[in-house]
Amino acid sequence: MKFTLSWLKTHLDTDASLDTITETLTQIGLELEGVEDRGAPLASFVVAHVVEALPHPNADRLRACKVDTGSGIVSVVCGAPNARSGIKAVFAPPGSYIPGTDMTLKVGEIRGVQSAGMLLSPREMGLGEDHSGIIELPASAPVGQSYAVYSGMDDPVIEVSVTPNRGDCFSVRGIARDLAAAGIGTLKPFAPEVIPPKFDGGPTWRIDFPEACPWIIGRTVRGVKNSPSPKWLQDRLTSIGLRPINALVDVTNFFTFDLGRPLHVFDVAKLKGSVLTLRRGAGETMRALNGKDYVLSPEDCAICDDAGVQSIAGVIGGEPTGCDEGTTEVFIECALFDPVRIALTGRRHQIISDARQRFERGLDPALMPAAVEAATALILDLCGGEPGTVTAAGAEPKWQREATMRYARIRDFGGSDIGADDAALSLERLGFAIRHRDAEKVTVSVPSWRNDVAAPILLDQPATLDRAKAAKAADGCAAVEGENDLIEEVLRLRGLDAVPPVSLPRSGPVPPATLTPRQQRTAVARRTLAAAGLVECVTFSFMARDEAAHFGAVPDALRLTNPIAADLDQLRPTPVATLALSAKRNAARGYGDVALFEIGPAFAVDAPDGQRLVAAGLRAGSTPRSWLAPSRPFDAMDVKADLWAMLAAIGVPMDALMVTADAPSFLHPGRSATVRQGPKQTLGWFGELHPRLLAALDLPAPMVAFELNLDAVADPKRRKKGAPDLPAFQPLRRDFAFVVDSGVAADAVIRAARGAERTLITAVSLFDVYEGEKMAEGKKSLAIEVTFQPRERTLTDAEIEAASQKVVAAVAKATGAMLR
Repeated sequence: MKFTLSWLKTHLDTDASLDTITETLTQIGLELEGVEDRGAPLASFVVAHVVEALPHPNADRLRACKVDTGSGIVSVVCGAPNARSGIKAVFAPPGSYIPGTDMTLKVGEIRGVQSAGMLLSPREMGLGEDHSGIIELPASAPVGQSYAVYSGMDDPVIEVSVTPNRGDCFSVRGIARDLAAAGIGTLKPFAPEVIPPKFDGGPTWRIDFPEACPWIIGRTVRGVKNSPSPKWLQDRLTSIGLRPINALVDVTNFFTFDLGRPLHVFDVAKLKGSVLTLRRGAGETMRALNGKDYVLSPEDCAICDDAGVQSIAGVIGGEPTGCDEGTTEVFIECALFDPVRIALTGRRHQIISDARQRFERGLDPALMPAAVEAATALILDLCGGEPGTVTAAGAEPKWQREATMRYARIRDFGGSDIGADDAALSLERLGFAIRHRDAEKVTVSVPSWRNDVAAPILLDQPATLDRAKAAKAADGCAAVEGENDLIEEVLRLRGLDAVPPVSLPRSGPVPPATLTPRQQRTAVARRTLAAAGLVECVTFSFMARDEAAHFGAVPDALRLTNPIAADLDQLRPTPVATLALSAKRNAARGYGDVALFEIGPAFAVDAPDGQRLVAAGLRAGSTPRSWLAPSRPFDAMDVKADLWAMLAAIGVPMDALMVTADAPSFLHPGRSATVRQGPKQTLGWFGELHPRLLAALDLPAPMVAFELNLDAVADPKRRKKGAPDLPAFQPLRRDFAFVVDSGVAADAVIRAARGAERTLITAVSLFDVYEGEKMAEGKKSLAIEVTFQPRERTLTDAEIEAASQKVVAAVAKATGAMLR
């Protein structure tokens, strides 16, 4: 919210300095964003009179001028084509800083003629890009006066940040009211005289959408002469960044900021019919004042005449009925709109306007008649004419409400010792009227402009809650909220910086964890994959439907009805799909060897909430060249290593993992696997992408990938930490080679060996697979290493032999293997 100091003083009678005012604004909750003193760079410039301008004796394009600065006549050499005798201009004396050219003036001599100053152009003053000539001022400009004072640019522009609940402070008067309550001057009265009508007639109102507009007022003024606004009005609008248009439009913009009361004016000659109707939109297209077309939906409130929509109510007016220099009869609109509907309409059409900004925060309903009278008076003053009868539809809503504050709560809740008399006086100065007061509390009526105090609250109560309890809770909430609002008002008038800081109570000596186990797993997985050399990607969660179909099911439930692009219309089944397309784009640009990963959502109709969090990785191309080993294409074992490293890092018990061959169909059937934790819990998969998929999407080969469902990883069980288990006896390792059928998985042999003697065997690992000419057809050799760890004593040869026989027997029973 911007305003000038002089504008503020039209509502606030004060002698306080600018610094005092700005400090107080922040103290009472209207945080100061900045102060722009536009006159400071122009402080040394004065109005001057060019007494004489003769051709320079030694230069064709220069003129030797005699300039009256108000304190004497000086010699100035000027090259401007419009420098001539008798004009008023802006003079910069020696020592002045010229902002447009970034220089400081000195007395000099130009081709034999002294120049003791400079006549300025707009660009040299930093007021624009025009440098075609010096500024020419009216003949009435007082010689010697500061140009900043003469032009009104010595008026500082103040900008404050207004919180969303303070719609009343989106007006100069509302800010003046708060400053007066804080002791910075006195608020001037605002009571415009009622202007009697001179005729009956003009447009009338009809409300067919009362949910959006409960009350609206209008007035016709005929015989007006629309022209540019006077200088004082243009200066106020330009100072806050608004562009003056014409007197009628500028009046509505002025009151939007002066009183926080948006108005709109219709050119009556451009309206069709005698009734303006407020109704729901019906798909019509309206050309707005910003030159853009908008299609109205049934949720939008439209102001319509017989020809159609002429305004999006509360947001922006229509171009066809706007006022211009030919307007002779104008209709003033002053309405009260539902804040939520205005906010939704503005958001739906992406329109940000000063009117919307105020309507969506709530306006003073009681101000509407006075605002119409004030606007009528200013239009008559600027444009002439005669007023008609005030017409209205609907009725002023019931806004009256009360709130009660207990004095003790100021100390208990606000932490400040403020007396009962001071607290009551503070509320009165803010416009609250005392209805009842005793030694313990005060009850006040809330003024019409404070829609944020004791406002109605809708509680989200379950339907099963007892009605009596629900009503009691709602009443209690309303009482507490209203009381807290009043406490805030009392406290902020003494300065928010005066409220003593109090730390929040601690729940315990050790703060609780800030990350959930799932978040911790995600962070560890991200660090592990990055440490393995994979580069993290953040890709779109949607892709082309035909491409997504290669990676899994593409149900209509996961299809976007309003995609941002035609080829991004389906939620992805797996992040591997978008990673593969990223690798394809890299390969097309000469980067064929990539290692990528992403932690993000994968979508499926059978997943909780339709999605699950997965960590996916992909490698394409070949391993880096090295003197240690030659480069080779990536294979399934590379991504298995990535997946295993991540599983170990996030705390998954590796001994409980199972690998099965039932991988997704888009993977190579002989070079892929599914990873399970137990027979029923699927954690993820790894493998090489199917050649058919690579060909269909023109992906570079080879390409291997993995995926881990982070949502399927169980939270670690909380166990008391004890002393580490460090056996006193050395472990014993024995190797076993088994001949099994070619279809037997190595995992089956490992699991059987591990279960042969659980109290003694601590580890089993595969170290060799042999299928060659020395093996029978359909057979292979699997060699495993078994670690025996004694705990009570050293094992004897007989005990070692017995344990080894148990291993052989268990493997033979489980897989039909024979010891080689």
